[in-house]
Amino acid sequence: MHQRQKPSAPGHRSNLAADGGALSMSHNDSRSFFNFSQLVLSAGQIKPSPALKHSKITYFEVEILDVQSKKQICIVDKVPPASTLLDVKHKFHKACPQWYPSRVGLQLERNGPFLKDSVNIQSLAVSSIITLYFTDLGQQVGWTTFFLTEYTGPLLIYLLFYIRLSTIYDQVESRKNFRHPVVHLACFCHCLHYIRHLLETLFVHKFSEGHTPLKNMIKGCVFYWGFTSWIAYYINHPRYTPPSFGHRQVSYAALAFLMCEAGNHFINVALAHQTNSGNKTCFPSPTYNPFTWLFLLVSCPNYTYEAGSWISFTVMTQTLPVGIFAFLMVIQMSLWAKKKHQLYLKRFYPEVRRKAAMIPVIF
Repeated sequence: MHQRQKPSAPGHRSNLAADGGALSMSHNDSRSFFNFSQLVLSAGQIKPSPALKHSKITYFEVEILDVQSKKQICIVDKVPPASTLLDVKHKFHKACPQWYPSRVGLQLERNGPFLKDSVNIQSLAVSSIITLYFTDLGQQVGWTTFFLTEYTGPLLIYLLFYIRLSTIYDQVESRKNFRHPVVHLACFCHCLHYIRHLLETLFVHKFSEGHTPLKNMIKGCVFYWGFTSWIAYYINHPRYTPPSFGHRQVSYAALAFLMCEAGNHFINVALAHQTNSGNKTCFPSPTYNPFTWLFLLVSCPNYTYEAGSWISFTVMTQTLPVGIFAFLMVIQMSLWAKKKHQLYLKRFYPEVRRKAAMIPVIF
């Protein structure tokens, strides 16, 4: 009978123990590596430690000096880099309530130009301290208020003379003398001119930022209101005499006046449309509207039509006050047109270089 072999107790057991120990250790190591890899995968990509961010934001200090004495008026501190000059003016107004923003003029240099409200404060900075010079611009008014006041006066003043108030004209003489039709036509044309200006001020023109000194509005009102009183007094006077060439002169002049008024309106609409659309890369070009074809000859056709209106009104009424007013208006608008033409030459040289400023053919 075969006998079952018994393993030798000490050596064999020790080998089994060693093998079993090695197996258990390798199993534990693999489990630990697996757990470690799972931990790494669950944690995501190893990211470098983030750099410390600057918790401190850089602010500017704006030192405001008087332009005459160079004395410090105040320091506007903690101005963020994204602020505009208008923000600085508001903070300056809080420190000095007597100067509201539209009254404050700020310059980088004493003899330099006034800075626009839209200028970014960071663009002016050389260091953390910005020095600006302050000028009191005086009491200011908005451009809309300026033009509405300037144009409303002539409209109402002319109507007061047209109805022939007893405090202005002798009532007996007013009833005795017959009014020539040109007197009624002149009233219609004069009112039409200023009503057009008022409506364009409200609904067509887009005024740039800023204001104008109150003294400028007073000067404009004195000029327009004073001349309107002089013109209206003569045209509506009971002893007014009609034009020398009668009905033909009045008709042609009135037609020319209406055409100039229409042309002025369409030019203003074209300029406003260009500003609203944001297309400022080229000079305004004529459209299918014949009144805009004057852009082919001059750079400021609105002034050309305005001058034409007053010259036509002078011929239609044949009065000295209107002639003097028209002459002064032509000179003033020529100066405005020349100044604007120089700006156009810098921005739109190829398109404007062969155009006149206001009067066609005269270069």
